[in-house]
Amino acid sequence: MLAATIALLIALDTNVVRDFSVAPGETLRTTSTGSGQPVVFVTGIFGGAFGFRKVIGPLNERGYRCIVIEPLGYGWSSHPSKADYSYAAQADRIGAVMDSLGVVGALVVAQSSGAAIAYRLTYRRPDLVKGLVSIDGGPAESAGTPGLRHALRFGGFLTKLFVGAGTLRSKVRHDLIENSGDTSWVTDSVVREYTAGQAADVHGAIDALRKISKSNEPESLRARLHESLVPVRLLFGTAHHPSGIKPEEVELLRTELPDFAIDSVQGSGQYVHEEQPDAVIAAVERMSAPPPFVLEPPLNAVAAP
Repeated sequence: MLAATIALLIALDTNVVRDFSVAPGETLRTTSTGSGQPVVFVTGIFGGAFGFRKVIGPLNERGYRCIVIEPLGYGWSSHPSKADYSYAAQADRIGAVMDSLGVVGALVVAQSSGAAIAYRLTYRRPDLVKGLVSIDGGPAESAGTPGLRHALRFGGFLTKLFVGAGTLRSKVRHDLIENSGDTSWVTDSVVREYTAGQAADVHGAIDALRKISKSNEPESLRARLHESLVPVRLLFGTAHHPSGIKPEEVELLRTELPDFAIDSVQGSGQYVHEEQPDAVIAAVERMSAPPPFVLEPPLNAVAAP
């Protein structure tokens, strides 16, 4: 425990935060720490780099370079009201940032809606991705999910003039608790950090969420998922959580991906990296390990009678 705490403190002290412009008005926030084999984290809408704090320190200690990329409209990245928020466009932006960072062949760890972006990255930019760990994220066909539209309509965000940082934090707290198995991690300070990027630009963030909810994809993920040739591991929290991956989405992944497996995380909800971070660390180490060496018999070997 002490070693993990020290590693986390070192990681926090050596963070390199950089913003990359990918188009006029479109800036993506990145946070990098450590050195070695690259692991790229693609975040969900809330949490940013802070959400992976329990995972990054121990991975740095094990010799990984951790890079967190927050998609457009997410966290501390910019929230333009006029932008293409389709998952395909988001994947291309993530790829452009990785190009700028000189990262290739990375293991990608993505959570929730970040996974829908990462699935597309695996076949749109196969040179960048070595493998994918999806933390309870499904192959959503559109960023404009019914859940997001419902939240915007009934969550008090239609009249943004009356929405402040406190309202935003209250809505996010409710979501974090509702979708966690062990809710003890959801504290006031954590909620404040999870919403910090959006709270700094509440009206811009709401405009971006509205645009996301209306986005249209240029292509069907279902039709192209078979082109993803990298290993994909789904970390599935077994505790009931309404925003989790659906059974039909799991079946689609199982059917279309050539190298797919599920790691069930008992008692966890959608936020495995918060509730049971060791499960995420173990998944990264398993996927980054070299394949077992198998000694092949000589070509001219003669079988024993």
